[in-house]
Amino acid sequence: MARKPKKTGSAAPEVADEQGGAAAPSRRQEKRQRIAEANKMTFILETEVRKFMAAEAKAAGMDLAPYLQKVVENHVMANAPAGDPLAERLRAKRAVLDYAVDLARKTDEEGAFDEHFIGNVLKKAAQDETFTRLYAQATSTNDENPKRAARARAPLNQQLGRLIKRAAGARSKRDESGKIMRAQVQGEILSTYTLLDKAA
Repeated sequence: MARKPKKTGSAAPEVADEQGGAAAPSRRQEKRQRIAEANKMTFILETEVRKFMAAEAKAAGMDLAPYLQKVVENHVMANAPAGDPLAERLRAKRAVLDYAVDLARKTDEEGAFDEHFIGNVLKKAAQDETFTRLYAQATSTNDENPKRAARARAPLNQQLGRLIKRAAGARSKRDESGKIMRAQVQGEILSTYTLLDKAA
């Protein structure tokens, strides 16, 4: 399967209207933006609390923000009623992430790191029936619209990419101008992923 490196910047291009200016966002885009903003939370921790949680996150091989997200999700799973659909979906999500991180570490230890590490790890994971079943459960929306289903998978896919990169101790590969480089594939869990490299 051919992989095509793709250079991308950090921001998506604006859509131009017929007069050449930026097009006004659609109602659907506005709704997605409102939901995204509602899901973002900002709060202040005591310095000692932040340092404690940062140490916990480091010991778990995670950055602080995803570690705190995991703590909150663990609380939901521990306190939700038996058979709660949200708790079951979160359990599947955590299992998917843990599996991918473990596989990434093992693959890296075996010396199989290359720039397509994220894609290779997930391609290998997809060969495991348990992983694919859990991934389907973790991203299930009961929505037959392909675009909406893809949007539902996006947050988990982004998290998979970040955690696999961290598990390998890698960094995003950049071109001569400093732009992050990505690969595009078809028929895989991730259609686009960041190319990686390691410090010499």
